[in-house]
Amino acid sequence: MKGLKKKRRIQVIAVAAVALTLSTALIGYAMRDGINFFRSPSQVVAEAPMPNEVFRIGGLVEDGSLTRGQGETITFRVTDGAASVPVSYAGVLPDLFGEGEGMVGTGRFIDGTFQASEILAKHDESYMPKEVVDALKEQGVYQPANDDISMN
Repeated sequence: MKGLKKKRRIQVIAVAAVALTLSTALIGYAMRDGINFFRSPSQVVAEAPMPNEVFRIGGLVEDGSLTRGQGETITFRVTDGAASVPVSYAGVLPDLFGEGEGMVGTGRFIDGTFQASEILAKHDESYMPKEVVDALKEQGVYQPANDDISMN
């Protein structure tokens, strides 16, 4: 009887270990495209990411850089005050998107241009994403609005 309990206990532990390993592998597989690291333009210029790496870039849309191409293609430069990166986006921009405004884009850095698949703009006059605020503060160019309610 004692040997049977020991054998059963070992089987339960082995099944639990396999289930834990399998669930960890499935979670990792499901999240492989869902994890996007944030980078400031200075970080992208200092160390360019691989072309197959999806990441987020954020900062201010550089004044005078917004140009609309043929069709839905829009190009502009995003800056954190120390460096700027050219961005290309094919799609409809958010209503509050504009020059001198905060933005965050998701995409890939290919041949020196950030190819955005998604562009997010601040949702009202005073909000700016925490990552963008931190990057601008690091460069010493952040100027909070009078009623700044950023997520610090």
